[in-house]
Formats: sequence, C-alpha cells, structure tokens
Amino acid sequence: MKLKGQEIDERLLKLPGWQYVDGAIKKEYKLKDFQEAMAFVVKIALAAEKMDHHPDITIEYNRVKINLTTYSEEGVTVKDFNLAEKIEKFIGA
Repeated sequence: MKLKGQEIDERLLKLPGWQYVDGAIKKEYKLKDFQEAMAFVVKIALAAEKMDHHPDITIEYNRVKINLTTYSEEGVTVKDFNLAEKIEKFIGA
C-alpha cells in the first residue's frame, strides 16, 4: 500500500540522509573506492533479491546512488523503507 506524505516524513526521520524526491526515497553513499562500492552493491542486490524488491542503483566509481520506489504501487511503500533499513546496516558492517 502506497504511503502518504506525513507517514513518509516520519519514517525518513529514522533514516539519516534519505530524502523523498519525485515519488521515491533516495540516498547517495560515498565509499572508499570502486571495489568497496561494488561490494556494497552486491550486498544490496542479495538483500533485495531475497525481498523480491529491486532498487534502482547507479554507480559512479566510489559513489552509489540508491532510488527506492514500488512501481506496482506507483509510489513509496513499507517495502522501500524495509530495504532502506537493511541498506543502512551494510554501511556499518
């Protein structure tokens, strides 16, 4: 079920650096180098596949941009926030 503005804003408070833009939640990560960026993306891909929820990912050397939206719902859902929370845990790991 598609989330509304206030609920999105409240959930974003728990995800530092994430923003709601153009119907998606987004964040850019800067990692040490290309190898670290790719390892990060592989972790995201494996988690996303298990959830059957796939983000848009852009890689620019050591920068990884994540864009989460639920296309079937035409907006942001709980699935997007669940994946964002998993992604945040990978940074500290």
